[in-house]
Amino acid sequence: MTYARSRQALHAAAELLIAGPQYREFGTIRLRIVHGGFGGVRWPVSIVGGELLWPDGRTRLEGTYRAVARVAGFEPGPPEGVYPDTTGVDLDAAIGLDCSAAGLIEEWFAVGDRALRCLAPDMMPVLWPEHFDLATTLDEVTYGVSPGDGAHPGPYAYVGPWTRRTGDFWNAPFGALRPRDKVNTVAALLQFFEEGRERAAGG
Repeated sequence: MTYARSRQALHAAAELLIAGPQYREFGTIRLRIVHGGFGGVRWPVSIVGGELLWPDGRTRLEGTYRAVARVAGFEPGPPEGVYPDTTGVDLDAAIGLDCSAAGLIEEWFAVGDRALRCLAPDMMPVLWPEHFDLATTLDEVTYGVSPGDGAHPGPYAYVGPWTRRTGDFWNAPFGALRPRDKVNTVAALLQFFEEGRERAAGG
């Protein structure tokens, strides 16, 4: 439960403290991986470990989301009207973040970022706040990593063709899924993505 709570806390922080404010200021919800964590592509705020960082300071992700944003000097909130299924986390909810679990999630995103950049060197992987997954799309196939969700609570990698494929490789409703312990290095993850690319191209 500690991991699940921390995953939800980071997801909510990404949405309420980065994606929402960035969307209101710059019109984009896209996030990116930074050293040790993740941040906005335009909004100069990031989350590293258990802290929120901005150009003039840093603070622990403790208390409520509203209180953390107040320390940093900005107005928090989701990117309203962009996607229907927000986290639903209240700004005055307590942030239930375990730093060890947060570190596992941020490390997985870092591994995914490196593998995706090897797969598509000319593209920057995007951390999407609605699903809290890091992904790149090539030729109508999405490649990504997730820290987990309602259907698969642990971290995993996936290949998701826009058009359904059949065969043993495609073991999930949306395409192919591999739990983190099966693709836990950049090399193993890249191999999975490349195999998915070949199989998707084969129809």
